[in-house]
Amino acid sequence: MNIPSKDSLYIGVDLGGTTLKVALVDIDGRILTQERVPTEVRDVRRLIDQLIGTIREVQRNEEGRGHIRGVGIGLPGLINIKTNRVEVMPNLPDVSSYDLYSEVTKATGLPVIFDNDANVAAYGEFVCGAARGRRDIFYVTIGTGVGAGIILGGKIWRGSNGFAGEFGHMTIDPEGLECACGNHGCLETKASAPSIVRRTRTRLFRDSTSSLSKLGLRQGVLTSEDIADAAAEGDELAQLILERTGMFLGIALAGVINLLNVEMVVLGGGVMAAGDLILKPTVEETRKRAFGPSFRNCQFAIAALGPNAGMIGAAMLARDSV
Repeated sequence: MNIPSKDSLYIGVDLGGTTLKVALVDIDGRILTQERVPTEVRDVRRLIDQLIGTIREVQRNEEGRGHIRGVGIGLPGLINIKTNRVEVMPNLPDVSSYDLYSEVTKATGLPVIFDNDANVAAYGEFVCGAARGRRDIFYVTIGTGVGAGIILGGKIWRGSNGFAGEFGHMTIDPEGLECACGNHGCLETKASAPSIVRRTRTRLFRDSTSSLSKLGLRQGVLTSEDIADAAAEGDELAQLILERTGMFLGIALAGVINLLNVEMVVLGGGVMAAGDLILKPTVEETRKRAFGPSFRNCQFAIAALGPNAGMIGAAMLARDSV
């Protein structure tokens, strides 16, 4: 690995199920410019072209001319670190038959680092955010899906092929709903943004007194942000939904803490805009189920980098890898 100069810049990419985010980032993790576009979810070729086109748009920025040293890309699925191939992306068009790594490398002319989106977000929080100075952390991202990045001994733990961290596909309810991965009762079916909306809509059929009932009728669209806002304003149904979301997260996190004995759990992703409304029930449920000594030695935090964690982490991973 070369030691980067002070004027070195990196492109960080966070491909999400809803939004594609690409940023030009300096050596210290500061975003200089960024592009955000709705992710192409219907056609695989259009998705790849959109990804490359948005990266090239940032690459052409005057501020980065002659200073960009590499590209880091966080992808929402299983990334084989031995082949740099995407094996599975449950919530987006299947790119497994394409050599995405080679296409991006050829289009940009730059060194490219691929990793799971939760891994790069975890790395961002580890280097620049809430987990700075820690060595053993478990980062959870909760958005369109649920994923996790594991850092042990100050290094990303990817497993033998790079598939570690699929926290969202731990089975919470073996008789639950079918997940996008094909399994039933995954945590993702209980705690992701779409599942929060689905569970709320189901309850609204039985409880029309909630403020969310009027919102859904008026707009026809209900989001997890709407539910978080309603909960913050005292809506009892919205608060109940978020409390139960925290309960499901806590059940899964207790097992993680017992298994890995991490010193910090960081919760990020779009759903965590709800803040303590999810954090508090998550911590309480984890406390009930984890071994006492392991729980007491683990701190919980909301991601400090917010929605920028993936872009910053991907850029910092490129900085530290190329």
